[in-house]
Amino acid sequence: MTEERVTVDAFRAAMSCVASSVSVVTSDGPAGRAGMTVSSMCSVSDDPPSVLVCVNRNAQASEIIQTNGSLCVNVLHEDQDYVSVAFSDDYLDANVDLFVSGDWDRLQTGSPALIPALVNLDCRIEESLLFGTHHILVGVITSVRINASGQPLIYAGRRYRQLSPLPEDSRQTA
Repeated sequence: MTEERVTVDAFRAAMSCVASSVSVVTSDGPAGRAGMTVSSMCSVSDDPPSVLVCVNRNAQASEIIQTNGSLCVNVLHEDQDYVSVAFSDDYLDANVDLFVSGDWDRLQTGSPALIPALVNLDCRIEESLLFGTHHILVGVITSVRINASGQPLIYAGRRYRQLSPLPEDSRQTA
């Protein structure tokens, strides 16, 4: 076991051990259309149905999403890593239309929703808090679309991964 001072590198190394689903957060409205890949998304409450999304304050899409006041969390299917890559900071180009990656429509807020995504959570932004390098956004879900077949795309160990079920005999009972 290694105990390290909490430097940026140590923090990132620790967080690389935490698996998370991969989503593309999108928005469209008065400030324009934008999207970005996120792995920091989780449920907040079921009353009202809401999620928390963290977006880097320096990301091109951050200000657009907040100004529009709405977003759609598109939870990616295990074979949609190409969509995640297209919307990641490493590959963003202001002259390229990111929305050519995949088939899109719109739900209640008007934010782009990836049709074959595992789940679409269309949200109105209710709260925004700047903490460190990120804006923490709380979105109240206004509509949801679930494409129940398949598994989510996972990011862990600094790479994309897929889920696989454990063998039945691996489940121990007390």
